[in-house]
Amino acid sequence: MNYNAVGTRENIKIIDQSVNKNMKVDILEYQKLLGSADIYAAEIMHCMEQQNIRARQIAIYLTNDSVKVEPGAMSYFQGNLEMVSGVTAGNLLGRVFSGAVTGESAAQPEYRGTGMIVLEPSFKHFMVLELQQGEEIIVDKGMFYAAQGSVDVKPVMQKNISSAMLGGEGLFQISLKGPGLAVLECEVPMCEIDIIELNNDVLKVDGNFAVLRTGSIDFTVERSAKTLLGSAVSGEGLVNVYRGTGQVWLAPTIKVYKTLSAGFYGSTLTANMNTSNSR
Repeated sequence: MNYNAVGTRENIKIIDQSVNKNMKVDILEYQKLLGSADIYAAEIMHCMEQQNIRARQIAIYLTNDSVKVEPGAMSYFQGNLEMVSGVTAGNLLGRVFSGAVTGESAAQPEYRGTGMIVLEPSFKHFMVLELQQGEEIIVDKGMFYAAQGSVDVKPVMQKNISSAMLGGEGLFQISLKGPGLAVLECEVPMCEIDIIELNNDVLKVDGNFAVLRTGSIDFTVERSAKTLLGSAVSGEGLVNVYRGTGQVWLAPTIKVYKTLSAGFYGSTLTANMNTSNSR
């Protein structure tokens, strides 16, 4: 049976697609939201459309495979599929402890079989990555959205106190290890992400806008200069440091959007748009 998440809707198009042997992922985008009868809501939606703030949705098609989904993200599914919690008597205590320290749900829904799963709409951006056998990435907790059943998804603790307490990334992040497709939810589109390649090199970042790193990269927090006086004079203080060989994905505009949101919801925007204090 052929499944189609677009269905009868005329205001949706597929903006990206990823396929492997047993799983296909479509990123759907609503070109317009046409249902509001409120003039003020219509004005807001018009402005949102001009800035490419559109509702997007993930559709996943399985053929005798499985997919793990962020709790609460499922909208509807069709076909010969069953949902299991992923929690067994053997891993229950570990899942409960992990959920308590990371803030993630102990039960991560998993859908198995053949059919279609459509996830909840979001105004954020989606990216789909295909991880090779043994390939690992580390992402922020809020970025994980879904992953093929063959992908190992687990929380990982920061390796040192400095990165856990001062890095702005939290005590735990999420590790995804291949093989398989992984769906991430991000505040910025892929076109605003700078992929930095490190080859036995060091990258220093002033702020927590590195959204992804490969598992071979070490993360610490250090002074921007060798001495306290040097750090004070530079005005940077502490920086996030990435060492090793692999990739670090930077999204500098996240700081810009946070500055704009703070000005919109808090008070009027200041003329000084320097985002260096938005860490």
